[in-house]
Amino acid sequence: MSDLREFAMTSKAWPFEEARRLAKRYEKAPPEKGHVLFETGYGPSGLPHIGTFGEVMRTTMIRHAFEMISDIPTRLICFSDDLDGMRKVPDNVPNPEMLREHLQRPLTSVPDPFGEYPSFGDHNNAMLRRFLDTFGFEYEFYSATEFYRSGQFDEILRRAAERYDELMAIMLKSLREERQQTYSIFLPIHPETGRVLYVPIKEVNAAEATITFDDEDGREWTLPVTGGNVKLQWKPDFGARWAALGVDFEMYGKDHSTNTPIYDGICRALGARPPEHFVYELFLDEKGEKISKSKGNGLTIDEWLTYASTESLAYFMYQKPKTAKRMFFDVIPRAMDEYHQQLAAYPGQDMAQRLANPVYHIHSGDVPESRMVVSYSMLLNLASVASTRDKDVLWGFIRNYAPDASPETHPDLDAAAGFALRYFEDFVAPNRVFRLPTELEREALTDLRDRLAAWDGPADGEALQAEVFACGRERFEPLRDWFKALYQVLLGADQGPRFGSFIALYGVAETVALIDKGLAGELVQSSGASSGSGTA
Repeated sequence: MSDLREFAMTSKAWPFEEARRLAKRYEKAPPEKGHVLFETGYGPSGLPHIGTFGEVMRTTMIRHAFEMISDIPTRLICFSDDLDGMRKVPDNVPNPEMLREHLQRPLTSVPDPFGEYPSFGDHNNAMLRRFLDTFGFEYEFYSATEFYRSGQFDEILRRAAERYDELMAIMLKSLREERQQTYSIFLPIHPETGRVLYVPIKEVNAAEATITFDDEDGREWTLPVTGGNVKLQWKPDFGARWAALGVDFEMYGKDHSTNTPIYDGICRALGARPPEHFVYELFLDEKGEKISKSKGNGLTIDEWLTYASTESLAYFMYQKPKTAKRMFFDVIPRAMDEYHQQLAAYPGQDMAQRLANPVYHIHSGDVPESRMVVSYSMLLNLASVASTRDKDVLWGFIRNYAPDASPETHPDLDAAAGFALRYFEDFVAPNRVFRLPTELEREALTDLRDRLAAWDGPADGEALQAEVFACGRERFEPLRDWFKALYQVLLGADQGPRFGSFIALYGVAETVALIDKGLAGELVQSSGASSGSGTA
């Protein structure tokens, strides 16, 4: 362990860099509470999206890295701000009309539009926990509703009442003059309607820990700040939660970064030390817009897991967390293949290289063996030329290529074959456009067809790739135009696999038959595409 810790102390992998920064927080003395507390936050105003999942994933990676370099115990809390009032009806839920009459009520007081849980907040919390449990995260779940109503937050709320003026001074500096006139850190929850009220506070009684206000009908109310009768506005709530729990580390998206001084100031004013922060860049949808829970744009976790493994999603999350990333369906194949490339490389790496390998952090150091003898991208191409929805058909080709492979011995490959068939049917097949070859391309394809027909050696990808190169080298400048022709004429796509490896997998005789179909125009006819020559 000492050697491993030594490598971890110098590794440039970002989870170790963040872990070392956190370790400095307690280099003089361990925390009085006996552990280092990591927190992630979730606003259940809509169904959890991949960004929420990624926040927990990345925090877990840093937590594991910290445990490698420190002997201080750790905890991870996933905190749901489910006492927040529902400010608008999400675009991606059923029964939206039913929800409109519950606007401004806490999310845990809004009926579940799906009819499955006691409230909309409970539904979204359950969705989040299911996804986190699917991946095997170790975490403790905290509900803001329970946190406020059970009394766990009461001490800090009383302190907030005592230091109200100081907390307000921090907040007012960040607000426009018009907003300053009505703003309060406290939001009363109406005793009759149950709605979260955004109303001016007439009096804060520090000794009694109460607030006095008029509701929308002009009636005066006095409520204790404790026991779930009020909640804090979201920015003060952020810092107050840190103070109440003793949070040592929290990451959040770049859209929060300008609020960091506010969060920290609130936490300090309440007598606690702010946590260490990690600000990550945002996830974008196919249009380059920020992913939003209420809009439901971008990918959901369920959608990703329909077409690829949880490990591929974790790999995507690991990559460059401080760089904005477009997250749509077309990123899935690359994530699948790169994850398995890293997994295959891991056994041959030295310790420093292993600690820098994403799979080390994805699997918390317990890295499995890769059994993907065929890449995900190649499976997609195989599904294309085989024109099948049947996984057994794919396995027929796979067994010819790798006789020792089977669904039982290679479960990750079997799962990938199923993923690839679904992805092909939903995203590749509808967009295929085959074309006839030009005269030069026809000449090269015929040459390749004849070479393959005369092939009497083993189906070796490298040797077959040499034949493919030979057919195009003297005819095409640049050579990539030859490969583009292969993909467009035979696969109906602009990009494709390393073609020698594809031939080895699909079969030499089968590739001869495929080229014959391409030359005869049968692929164009079967797809219903235009049969004109030249680039589509």
